[in-house]
Amino acid sequence: MKTGDKVRVVRIPAELSDNELGTKEVFQRCVGRIFPIVNVKVLEETQQRLLELEVGEVVGEPAYMHSIWIEPEFVELVENAR
Repeated sequence: MKTGDKVRVVRIPAELSDNELGTKEVFQRCVGRIFPIVNVKVLEETQQRLLELEVGEVVGEPAYMHSIWIEPEFVELVENAR
């Protein structure tokens, strides 16, 4: 998966905590929805890949206002998504 690809969030990490920022709720609202990948990074210490998705629309704001970083195993690539 690379920047520009569209992915559907299929599940969320089990270890997500529900904090004052509402992180878990934002992730839950993303399940089943399609987002373009806006950035990809590899964590230096673990070599784990993370995908950045702009998800502001799930909380009623422009997409760029909120983003999540999610591991590739929690999304699926969507072919021909609009």
